[in-house]
Amino acid sequence: MNRRDSIKTIAISALASGLVLEGCIQGEKEVIYKNVWKYKYGRTPEELKRDLELLNQVFFSKNELNTIRVLAHLIVPPTKEGDIDKAEVPEFIEFIVKDTPSYQKTLREGLIWLDETSIENFGRNFIDCEIKDQKSILDKIAFAKNEKSKEEIFFSNIRNLVITGYFSSEVGISDLGYKGNQPNMWDGVPDDVMQAHGFSYEKDWKYDFVNPMTRNDIAQWDENGDLIT
Repeated sequence: MNRRDSIKTIAISALASGLVLEGCIQGEKEVIYKNVWKYKYGRTPEELKRDLELLNQVFFSKNELNTIRVLAHLIVPPTKEGDIDKAEVPEFIEFIVKDTPSYQKTLREGLIWLDETSIENFGRNFIDCEIKDQKSILDKIAFAKNEKSKEEIFFSNIRNLVITGYFSSEVGISDLGYKGNQPNMWDGVPDDVMQAHGFSYEKDWKYDFVNPMTRNDIAQWDENGDLIT
């Protein structure tokens, strides 16, 4: 076991102490621990403990999560970068709803309404309907005016959660094409710019200060604080 794995084991053990993972078999516990560790960055021990407690709870049933998954695919269709499942959007929504209980009543009642409307119009649950029939139901609640019905509020919330979950994931960021700050190789002011202003670098000057061959070397100082590498 390497040092990182040792730290991981110690941290997870500390978080798990005093918590009972009710109804979990060993495999399920490992998934919970993995998820807590996955989102450990920037978290205090207290926040990590709360995350573990939330992950140990279950709000949506499997049928409700399947409905959310189908809804999410309709809101953000798959692309070459990936899809809702790869971005773990249903899991994201499950966690957010447990973390923000104000969502719970609206989303649960909205999911019930979807199935009731589907059965009334097409004789089957929402996830079993054809895509065109699913969209025909969503068209009635997807374009809300200023005064929203409960169904329109439901769709607005679920749409916001789906979009947030997807485009804050690695898949979604890749889909956006966002690269962020990336290291590059700067070798000084371009020669044509230097010449236009009547300047030029002395021979080999640039590589004394910006050497691409040693750009990843870690700087070292002597006991007097002078740079030696």
